[in-house]
Parts: sequence; C-alpha cells; structure tokens
Amino acid sequence: MKYREHFDRQVTREDVWIPTRDGRTHLHARIWRPTDAETNPVPALLEYLPYRKTDWTAPRDAQRHPWYAGHGYASVRVDIRGHGDSEGTPGDEYDAQELADGVDVVNWLAEQPWCTGKVGMFGISWGGFNSLQIAALAPEPLKAIVTVCSTDDRYDNDVHYTGGAVLGIDMLAWAGTMLAFAARPPDPTSVGKDRWLPMWRERLEALDPFLHTWLAHQQRDDYWRHGSVCEDYTAIDAAVLAVGGWNDPYRDTVLRLVEHLPDDRVRGLIGPWSHQYPDRGLPPGPAIGFLQETLRWWDQHLKGEDTGVMREPKLRAWLNDPVPPATSYDEMPGRWVGDDNWPSPSVSWDERALGGTGMGAAAPVLVRSPQHTGLDAGRFFPFGNASDLPPDQREEDGRSVCFDSAPLDGRVEILGRPRVRLRLDSAAPRAHVVARVCDVAPDGSSTLVTRGVLNLLSRHGRDRAVEWTPGTYETVEFELNGTGYAFPPGHRIRVAVSDTYWPWVWPHGERGQLTVLPADSALLLPVRDPASDEGEHEHEGRGPIRFEEPEQAPPLPVTYERPAEAAPERLVTYDVAKGEWTLEVDPNYGGSRVYPDGLRYEESARETYRIRADDPLSAVAVSEWTIRLRRGDDWDAEIMTRTELRATATEFIMDSRMETRADGETVVKRAWHRTTPRTSA
Repeated sequence: MKYREHFDRQVTREDVWIPTRDGRTHLHARIWRPTDAETNPVPALLEYLPYRKTDWTAPRDAQRHPWYAGHGYASVRVDIRGHGDSEGTPGDEYDAQELADGVDVVNWLAEQPWCTGKVGMFGISWGGFNSLQIAALAPEPLKAIVTVCSTDDRYDNDVHYTGGAVLGIDMLAWAGTMLAFAARPPDPTSVGKDRWLPMWRERLEALDPFLHTWLAHQQRDDYWRHGSVCEDYTAIDAAVLAVGGWNDPYRDTVLRLVEHLPDDRVRGLIGPWSHQYPDRGLPPGPAIGFLQETLRWWDQHLKGEDTGVMREPKLRAWLNDPVPPATSYDEMPGRWVGDDNWPSPSVSWDERALGGTGMGAAAPVLVRSPQHTGLDAGRFFPFGNASDLPPDQREEDGRSVCFDSAPLDGRVEILGRPRVRLRLDSAAPRAHVVARVCDVAPDGSSTLVTRGVLNLLSRHGRDRAVEWTPGTYETVEFELNGTGYAFPPGHRIRVAVSDTYWPWVWPHGERGQLTVLPADSALLLPVRDPASDEGEHEHEGRGPIRFEEPEQAPPLPVTYERPAEAAPERLVTYDVAKGEWTLEVDPNYGGSRVYPDGLRYEESARETYRIRADDPLSAVAVSEWTIRLRRGDDWDAEIMTRTELRATATEFIMDSRMETRADGETVVKRAWHRTTPRTSA
C-alpha cells in the first residue's frame, strides 16, 4: 500500500449541516475539498451512509475522501437521517425518506459556490445500494456513480431472501446488527452537549426492529420492488461503474447491470474480493489501485476528460485458478479477462446430464439431508476475516446427494452463472432444494465453486407461493451464484444436492424428502473459450488488463484493542445426547478502538444458531450486541441488544430487546414480541 501525503490541490475539511425539503431536518456532513475551490470550483462526490462518519467509518473515510479532494473533487460524507450526527429518526432500509433526502443532498451540493454543478455518488454495500437507487430517481446534477458490493434486486439478492427462501443467517443477524447500530447516539462534539441526549431519546423511541417488516413480506411484492432498480433499468441516466467480488453475495448484480445498461453508460469489474473496497488489501487479494481506477471514471464523466475508461472491456473479471479448500486466502491465483459484451460470445453453455456418463446413477435418487447440512457454508458476508470462506466440503457432500463427473481430460474455465435443472418430486407441499458445484481433487478434497437455492413454493415466480403436489414430478431450473473459475485436468466436477442448508436457509416446518431423476436433470456450465484471450487485447489498441498498485491517503491513527483471549470467530459444537448442533459466530467488524480525539468505541457481538439434526422446528437464531462510546469523563453511552428468531409450523416468532444507558443511568429500555404467519417461508 502506498500512502500519498502530498497532492496537487491542498485540502481543507469542514463539517456542515445540509437542509432537507421538509425544512425541519438537517443532515450532518463532512466535506473534504481543495482550499481554492471557491475560486476554482470542482465536482462533488457523495458517500451517504447510516454508519457514523465520526467513528465507525472514520478510518475508511480517511483513506479515500482526502485522496479524492487532493485530486480536485469535493468529497462528501453524509450521515443518513436519524443516524450518526444527523437529525430526525431512523427509518427502514432505503425507504422513500432516505432516498428523497439523498436527492436533496445531491441538489444542495450542486448549488454550492465551490461546486461545478456536477455530482457523483459512490459507496460499498448500503452506500452502493442507495447510489443506484438515487441514480434511478435521476436528479439532474448526478452524472456518474460507483456502486460497490450492491444489489439491483432487494428481494432475491440481498440479506433477506434467496431463491424465495428466508436467509436464516442474515435475515436475523443483520436485523440484530441494525437494531444495535440504529440505537447509537449522536456525538456531543458534533450536535452539542445539550442536544445529544434529547436527540438520542427521540430516535430510540422511534425504533422498530427491521425483522418485523422483512418477515411480513415473504414474497416479492411492492415493498421489495421499491428500490430494486431491476424493475426499470432505463430509469438510470447516470454512468454506472459496478464493482463486486466473487466472494461477495452481491456479485450477480454486476453481471445484470452490464447486461441491461447501455454500453456507453456502464462498465463492470469483478475481482476475487470479499465484501470490501478492492484497495484495502483484505483477503482474498490481489488488491488493486481502486482509487486511481475510480478517478478515471470521475474525470471522464464529471470533468469531460478522455481517460480511456470507456474503451475498457464492458466487463473485466478475475478468473480464479483452482485452489485447495481454505477459509482464507491472502491472494487468489488467476488472471484478468475482458469481455466487450455481456452475455459474452466467448461463453457457451455446456450441459451435463446428472445421470450421464461419469455423473452418477440414472435411477431415481432420494434426497433427505440432515437439518445441520450447511454448517460448513462459510460466512454469508465474507469480510476479509480468517474464518469467512467455506472449508473443505467433504462433510457437506456426505450430507448431500452427489453427482460427479469423470476426471476431466482438460482445463474447463467457467464465467457467469451456472444453472441446475432438476426433474424431481417432493414428499411435502413445502420444500427447498439446494445445489452446490464443487471442484473435487484427486485426493478427495472438495472446494466450493458456487451454489444456489430454490424454495419450491416460488418455482413459478417469487411473487407467489404454489405448494407442491406430492406424487407428481416437475422440472425446476434455477441459477447458481456467478463465478469465474478454472477446473484443472484430472479433477472432477461435483454437483451436490440437498434439501436443507442451515443456517443460510431457514427450514420449512415440515420434514420431507425429494426424489430426483438424474437422467432428466442437468448441470449447465457457462464455459469460456480460453482462445478468446488471444487478440482480445488488440481491440482498439488496448493492452492486457492491468491495475496500478493500491494508493490511499495516510491512515487515521486509530488504536485497535484486541481482547487477550478472543473467542473463535466461528465455532461449531455438537451435543450428542440432544443431537443438537450449535454454530457461534463473531462477525468481527473491528472490535474496540480508540480515536485520535480520545473517543473510545467498544463493540462486541455474538450470533448463535442452533438446530437438531432431525427437527426443522428446533431452529433458533440469536444476535447479541454490546456497544459503548465514551470520551474521558465527559461522555459515556452504552447500547445492549438481543434479537431472537424461532418458528412453529405455522408462524415465525420474533423477540427483541434493547437497553441504553448514559453515564450508567437507563435512558430507554424497550422489548418487542411479534409473530407473523409463514406464508411462503
């Protein structure tokens, strides 16, 4: 990593209040801009988040906002209404108020005397989401966005549902996380010593756990259509640079955006990365000079300079070379490939019948997996930690029905979203089917390549629930997550099929089984022709795909405090007498830290998932958080939350509680108990 301390433009930083259209609520913003911008105006870049610019994202903000300012931009970090130091009360994810406020901020920035009138937005995850969604509202000054690890489909490619099934691991965990995050107070140094406590109390009284809303909408309805830009890609006028990682759950959005947006307004970039900005150097690498790459995007679309970025391939993707299974890789082996169109003419479909030569038996096969199948799925949101990625899949494969190819005669490279077609019958009206594609080495080790889920209730569309008629066969086909991977000669391609995948997928209330007809079922692989590499770099005179080394502004001097005896990030235990499996997870978002201004931010979290191998109704998920913020003897605030989800055969049961304290005295203490019918989950 190169830290750049001197720039062509001298940088100043200021904190300001930005008004919103209601005339009552102001959002707190931090602006880095060239000191001479009043006489030499610059475009503005906006990152718009609920995650607290004064502490939680401050180290990350220091890496990029001053860097952009030094290169001739006003780089702006704004706390969303009701979060951080902004006024108002928190709302739901990406609700109409959040997006309207975002449009107000864009317009306000464009009107400032130091701004040229042109604005860009960027962000990762939440900030990537609302960048896309505000772009679809098309405020006139917004000319370009960089959206990283985000989604165009809030229902089928987010933390709530997958393939129509409840995401047990993140539906609960993210709801619990956001309950704790939304309960954090404003900082007295920003809002004033007399204001922070009344502001905090107001937002605490307004809180309602997101989980209640998310589970009230178990099918794709208007609630999920709101903010899903896949509903109308033509609404986006801004130029879109879409960025993702093969180890991030949102990577498929990049493929859809480059397919559906016009060639002159979109470019896609997918690396080997986790849910992180690609310049941070967190596993898996290699990291790239992402700030330099985005600067090319901004200069092209906000300053009118020809940087050559629009002559790059429409999709640049990292093609992973084969690797043995591991829960973390410092760097993935592989190479960059480019495609000028997506879908690419270099990619063709290779259909392999599961009952064909080398893929297993042709007779009907029963699939009835134990309920703890899925414990080796890895983290839904890999974050660059040591235990994030799926370990060797042999135990998972043993709990599934597997179809293996013969040893490969040659290298097989795939790029895109594989599909699985299954001819099957379900013994229960409600069931899931899960398919994993693995790379099986000669020694038997099994590396997960990709996977996909289908709730059979949603097989005719995510907006409806159609129960299965046991005793009848149907053909179902569903996409797996996108990947770029090369299977080597001598290895086997395995398709592993299960009807459970805990805790990623919340089980249906009834224990059933599937009967699969292998001869009428198939794996469809998007095979990329390696010969397409030859001459691909000759297009318009461009060379091989390369990126500069990572470069950032100097890091914020934050001290991270690790506990002397840290608990494992992921711990699986088995109670033999009960037949109960327990997965305990530390999400490890950064732990406790001390900031240069003396703020001590303490954070601990634990997620627990329990299930018995023979009972789908034994599933329980719990998220617990403790957060404390203190600055000397002047300020001390604590937040403690607990969120639990369980279910009967007919309803979900949600219990949440929150306690907050200031200087040891209770501020607000609340508890919620909700139930909701299981309509399709």
